[in-house]
Amino acid sequence: MDVMLWNMVLTLLLLIGGWILKEKSSELTRVSDTLNKTREEIAKEYVTKSDAHTDINRVLARLESLDSKLDRLIENYVTKGHS
Repeated sequence: MDVMLWNMVLTLLLLIGGWILKEKSSELTRVSDTLNKTREEIAKEYVTKSDAHTDINRVLARLESLDSKLDRLIENYVTKGHS
């Protein structure tokens, strides 16, 4: 009788342990899937190297334009006799 009780307790413990392992495995799979989807979503928002260069070149061209306008204003101001 004592051996039978011991077998029942061990079987119950093994069942509980197996159930916990199954739940943790399914949770790990769910988290892994979520992580992969998140990586895919984030990758959609990245800027490509060529896009970044194009944007930077546009900003630099605009700064050059503003610089030349500022130079003309300063030259006009100095040539009109304002010191």
